[in-house]
Amino acid sequence: MSATSPATIVKQSLGWSIGLSILMILAGFLAIVAPLAVGIAVNVLIAWLLIVSGASHFGYAWHTRHKGGFLWELFVGVVYGAVGVFLLMNPLAALVSLTLVLAIYLFGKGVLELISWFQLRPTPGSSWLLFSGIVTLILGIMIWRAWPMSSEWVIGTLVGINMLFSGVTRLMLSMAARSVVTRLA
Repeated sequence: MSATSPATIVKQSLGWSIGLSILMILAGFLAIVAPLAVGIAVNVLIAWLLIVSGASHFGYAWHTRHKGGFLWELFVGVVYGAVGVFLLMNPLAALVSLTLVLAIYLFGKGVLELISWFQLRPTPGSSWLLFSGIVTLILGIMIWRAWPMSSEWVIGTLVGINMLFSGVTRLMLSMAARSVVTRLA
């Protein structure tokens, strides 16, 4: 049995991390190039999550039927399941709805970040909260103003941008860790 040094294990892990980072960057580019397909894929994923959640509520209702709340759990399960089936059967209409929800979410998040910045103004680094709040608020307004025409590209593009930046961040962190390991070895 051969013993593998910790440095070798770390180097192998970093190799995997770099490889997965590159795949994430490529997936981000692909999502930006084909935003409608990615938007529909996100819609389908959310639909199945809702259907599984609805089934879970049915199961919970059945197992707690003698303890009260049975009808409420049953109702919640039906709503989850019905919304999930609607999303699956009407992917483009669902994409329009999800885009509107995203615009409302971003607008609300931007407003809350601006309120947080106002409360934390004297704190060092709070200007990043102001910056984030302004950008998020503007993004929410832009999506809402272009809605429903923006529905075909917004979700897929944002998912792609997120994957791209996450991949680049992971890659940079992995490369920095690799240089530290190389210097220590």
